[in-house]
Amino acid sequence: MKSNRSAALAVIGFILVFSPALAQKKGHKAPVSKAATAAAKPAPKPLFRDPAFDGAADPVIVWNKQAGKWWMFYTKRRATDTTATGVTWVHGTRIGIAESSDGGTTWQYRDTANIGYRPHPGYTHWAPDIVEDKGTYHMFLTYVPGTFTDWNHPRVIVQLSSVNLQNWRYVQTLPLITDKVIDASVFRLPNGTWRLWYNNERNHKSIYYADSPDLQRWTDHGQALNERGEGPKVFRWHNQYWMIIDKWQGLAVYHSTDLQHWQPQPERLLEAPGQGPDDQAIGGHPDVVVSGNRAFLFYFTHPGRSKANPAPDNSIAAKRSVIQVVELGFEDGKLTCDRDKPTFVQLLKPR
Repeated sequence: MKSNRSAALAVIGFILVFSPALAQKKGHKAPVSKAATAAAKPAPKPLFRDPAFDGAADPVIVWNKQAGKWWMFYTKRRATDTTATGVTWVHGTRIGIAESSDGGTTWQYRDTANIGYRPHPGYTHWAPDIVEDKGTYHMFLTYVPGTFTDWNHPRVIVQLSSVNLQNWRYVQTLPLITDKVIDASVFRLPNGTWRLWYNNERNHKSIYYADSPDLQRWTDHGQALNERGEGPKVFRWHNQYWMIIDKWQGLAVYHSTDLQHWQPQPERLLEAPGQGPDDQAIGGHPDVVVSGNRAFLFYFTHPGRSKANPAPDNSIAAKRSVIQVVELGFEDGKLTCDRDKPTFVQLLKPR
């Protein structure tokens, strides 16, 4: 009796262990998890296009706890609006949302964010950054008070809050050093307080910063980096801190051990054109998601602005922009990336 039971258990164990391999040998696919599927195929190029205006830019990627999906927030530039004059096509914009159910490999358009801060006609929303703390999401959004034909107008960074990432309530306008600031990047410091980096357009577009003990009270501390650039992104990877900024000639990289003193990396990222569809121009204004021991750089390009085949200035082809993704590498203490190498994205659920 005992020997028969042992034999039966052995057969069951053999089936459980070897049946997937046998099924594959016979030409049948063994079942795989959703996470494995996400990593089994490379991300498409382009990764995402805005279906309304074909002007997706300035991405930020956030885990939606309630939906159990990754959400992408981005600036909805009005690239295909033929009535727009001057630079009005990058004003009067809202924030779009796309979502991914497969760990960031593919993205589908969902909606525009319902942002409860629109005090001026033709209001403009740009370049959000989002952090989560104690069940509440906090958005730091560039706000421009109208739709303008030039760049000579004030802009501020406003803070909003949400419990579902869809509906956003105005909290405050941040007390920063000047009235012409853009592109917030927020990071939690090792001591539990928060730091926000931004672009000060009145000081040669250099990078400034402000600190908060609680995401409510903010104190501006002045210049963080005496470099001209936009879209700072700060993150931690390989036991040090990194800041990437958009230099309009690729992405400049800086590293730090204390979040105060920043050392430049000689090589820029995404300066050389890629070969893939819509990826043959420089990369701009990125987000970085560190997931496990891997890091993924989400960026946008203007496909019609490639050096090899530029579209006419102010044409729809020159205005349109798309989101792309590439995996970061780390070699000899430097960040690297190969935009022509297939990118197998696998964003894990945050712990």
